[in-house]
Amino acid sequence: MAKLYEGKSKICFSTENQNELKVYFKNDVTAFNSLKKATYASKGLLTAKISNLIFKYLQLNGVKTHLIKVIDDQNILVKKLKMFQVEIIIRNIAAGSITKRLGIKEGTRFERPIFELCYKNDEFGDPLINDDHAIILNLTTEEQLVEIKNITLKINSLLQNLFNKLNIKVVDFKIELGLDESNHIILGDEISPDTCRFWDEDNRKLDKDCFREDLDDVTSIYQIILQKLESLNI
Repeated sequence: MAKLYEGKSKICFSTENQNELKVYFKNDVTAFNSLKKATYASKGLLTAKISNLIFKYLQLNGVKTHLIKVIDDQNILVKKLKMFQVEIIIRNIAAGSITKRLGIKEGTRFERPIFELCYKNDEFGDPLINDDHAIILNLTTEEQLVEIKNITLKINSLLQNLFNKLNIKVVDFKIELGLDESNHIILGDEISPDTCRFWDEDNRKLDKDCFREDLDDVTSIYQIILQKLESLNI
C-alpha cells in the first residue's frame, strides 16, 4: 500500500481497489494550526473507535458515510471520495472562534443551529466564507450546497439525540463531505472529540479543548466519551 496523504491526525493509503482507501488514525494531537503538538500512545485508538461508533450510528439512521469496515484498532477501510474543499461547521452553543469574532458569551445556546463554511486553503488560513463564496469559487454547486446543508442538519439532529442519552451536550462540530464514484454526497473524515466540542452537564469540556487549554489529560477525557458510547451497544 502506498501512502497517498498524511494530515494532522490521519494517514491515507492506497489499496488494490482504486475506489477504496485505508486510513490510519495517528497518535498525534495538534492545536492552533499545529503550533501546539503532542503525541499520546492511545490517542489514535480512541479517536478511531469513537468515530467508528458514531459513523455506525449515523449509517443505521440513514446517513451515507465513507466507512466500509474496521480493519483494526487504528485502521479502517473507506470509500475514496472527491472531497469538497470546505469544512462544514454546526454551532449549537457558543464556544471557540465565534465568541471572539462576534463577542457572544461562551455557553450561549442558539435558538437554532448556526451553519458555517470554511474554505480549506492553507494559504489563506481556512477563512470563513458564505454560500455565494462557495459557489463562485467553484467549491460546490448551488444544488450541492442545499444537500450539504440538509445532510449536516440531519447529522446534527442525530448527534444531539445520541449524546442526550449520555447527558452530554453537542456544542459544535466540524465535518467534511465528498462525492463518491456515483457523485453521491457522502460523509467522510471523522467525527470525534478532535472535531467536536462536547460538554457534560456541568459544562466540563470533554474534547480537544482539554489539550488546547491545558485542562485535562486528552486520553483520559477521550476514554470517557468512548466508554459512554460503548455503553449504548450501538
